[in-house]
Amino acid sequence: MTTKADETGEQTPVVAEGRTVPVAPSASGLPLAALQAVRPRQWPKNLLVFAAPLAGATLGRDNGFGYALLAFIAFTAGSSAVYVTNDILDVERDRKHPTKRLRPIASGRLPIPMAVLLAALCLGVAALATFLVGEPMLGVVIGTYVVVSFLYSMFLKHIPGIELTVVASGFVLRALGGAIATQVPPSGWFLTVCSLGALMVAIGKRYTELCSLGHEAIAHRPVMRWYSLGLLRGSQRAASAIMLAAYLLWALSEHDAWMRGWHVASVVPLALALIRFDRLTGLGEGRPVEDLIARDPMMICCELTWLTMFTVGL
Repeated sequence: MTTKADETGEQTPVVAEGRTVPVAPSASGLPLAALQAVRPRQWPKNLLVFAAPLAGATLGRDNGFGYALLAFIAFTAGSSAVYVTNDILDVERDRKHPTKRLRPIASGRLPIPMAVLLAALCLGVAALATFLVGEPMLGVVIGTYVVVSFLYSMFLKHIPGIELTVVASGFVLRALGGAIATQVPPSGWFLTVCSLGALMVAIGKRYTELCSLGHEAIAHRPVMRWYSLGLLRGSQRAASAIMLAAYLLWALSEHDAWMRGWHVASVVPLALALIRFDRLTGLGEGRPVEDLIARDPMMICCELTWLTMFTVGL
């Protein structure tokens, strides 16, 4: 086995003939490897459980915030189990990827048996948090998310179009789970805007991946053979435009003049955020979509402005 030590003395994987040679795991590095495997950078997307209460201007049931927080924990643990399982199934393909080869399981820093145990532990936490919420339908939603995600890892990710829908559904199920946990019925407009926004992000993710990897993207994600940059670019912009139109129609449907005025005005920062997202994905730098949304200063400014105006309107 070929390894080399970094500046801290920790063993890091070495690439040989386009494939990462896994390193021997170290006991001291296991906790960090386990934390990296559950992808804490992805956890903020689970904040979507608060979307329905925010849109409805109510936390619903008594102690609604606490129940929404439990839903956040349940989705965080459930999604972490999915991430770990996906990395276990894709370990050989990830070892040939320029960046994914550094993931804990692909690099060998987290042995597969321990990764399986970690995924099971995450599922246990998700089940406990769901039970504490006391809403059976939340269990159905989270169970659906986990099962569909596992099916995605096994074969749905190879079906063009369907795999994009599955990725987008994860965002919608989070928002729906929050609505169920707090007993705040989601409106049709709310679900429509969430669905289109999620689809736009999923398409943008594929576009940036295809831009950065080119033809090599097919080796790492076989479904990419069915996509082209033009198709993805057009689809992303179409989803953005329809989402913005749906949001505007929802804002105009408000009966209260104060709410209608602020929410119609909030279309402007939302549109600017969508334009900025389009610009960032078009650069084709290969940056994770999550970074484009949460780390770009101009994007953050647009998002905070929209959120402020939306909240004031409530």
